Amino acid sequence: MNTGLLVLRLVVGLLIAGHGVQKVSFRLGGNGLAGGTEEFRHDGFRGGRLTAVVAGASQIGAGLFLTAGLLTPLAAMAAMGVMTVAGTVKWRKGLWVQNDGYEYPLVLVVVSAALALTGPGRWSLDHALGVTIWPLWVVLPAIVLGPASGLLTRLVLHRPPAVSERKQYAQTAE
Repeated sequence: MNTGLLVLRLVVGLLIAGHGVQKVSFRLGGNGLAGGTEEFRHDGFRGGRLTAVVAGASQIGAGLFLTAGLLTPLAAMAAMGVMTVAGTVKWRKGLWVQNDGYEYPLVLVVVSAALALTGPGRWSLDHALGVTIWPLWVVLPAIVLGPASGLLTRLVLHRPPAVSERKQYAQTAE
């Protein structure tokens, strides 16, 4: 079990962190901070550069903390928040990733929740610090607040498309 949790944390945590690195730099195929800023603008978010920096930093931090198994419920909460936002961007394209759907963000949200529930395992910084399992009064609010914070972020920062964009979308949907 501990080996499985370690592998899961390493893969998922590093993928989430890498996704954040792409938002703010040219590393790992990213388009730099200007590219990350433009991506958020294209997806209809306010805040521009600040939004890209906060999203990228959240993904990097959450991913690295999940990888290390440190403060696992809080790391999972942050990962679920940013990946929920990503899922909302892809929602209208459907579930499947081949259509640019929300399948991948959904998997990362669910795996993050599962890691919060199971704990990071023996080979983690939480365990090294004496936390073998987090109490449910910490884990359950983290699992609820992660996606809720992502939905709230979407609500606050997303601007509705202009009338011309809505007409264009309606025409392509037909």
